[in-house]
Amino acid sequence: MYNRVSFIDNDPICIPHLFTKKQDIEIMGFFAAVFAWGQRVTIINKCKELIERMDKSPHDFVLNHSSKDLKNLIGFKHRTFNDTDLLYFIFFFKQWYSKHKSLEEAFSNHILPKDKTVENGLIGFRNTFFSFDDVPQRTFKHVSSPLQNSACKRINMYLRWMVRKDNCGVDFGLWNNIKPSQLICPLDLHVHRVALKLNILEREQSDWKAAIELTENLRKMDAKDPVKYDFALFGLGIEEKF
Repeated sequence: MYNRVSFIDNDPICIPHLFTKKQDIEIMGFFAAVFAWGQRVTIINKCKELIERMDKSPHDFVLNHSSKDLKNLIGFKHRTFNDTDLLYFIFFFKQWYSKHKSLEEAFSNHILPKDKTVENGLIGFRNTFFSFDDVPQRTFKHVSSPLQNSACKRINMYLRWMVRKDNCGVDFGLWNNIKPSQLICPLDLHVHRVALKLNILEREQSDWKAAIELTENLRKMDAKDPVKYDFALFGLGIEEKF
């Protein structure tokens, strides 16, 4: 019912779907996931504003911007994310894409062959993201990891977009070094509420332990692609049908 192309238009995933170049999809997918807090219409509009400020070419902008170009970013704000945070994100992307063709390695390089989940990838990514000098203290809150016992909803959602592979046209399936079976279900307010009602989650606190518990139960239904059920849990929750 929900994992279909019609899902895209009203969801933040519509933002990376505006692009065809892999790096553009990765960059704007990341911003869309990080901004995914609050009303979906606002999230989408803010992403479109950012695209305009980056001259509609995110990858080219992060690699080739001048100091004058960066002035176009001043004044950008979405909830608690402001232009200070944005400038650091752009700085990170410039450093990363100057040496790498894809953002996947920032996650996959930290996942061990025996790892059942992406947990080490999330921890390693956050360490990599904030590995440069003079990170604004306020920016740390915008990228979470299991070490803070966060459910890491936004990053897990981003990984779902990049990793899951099917023929439904919503998720991209661009990355190959992370298995769909290793993904953790994005645990937002809607998913958490519906999962509790369906008795596939017992933990009341929305944290990393709850995300793991839910995903373990989803694995009982599909061990290779447990996070596909995110569509149903979120869809039922956002439409308040359950």
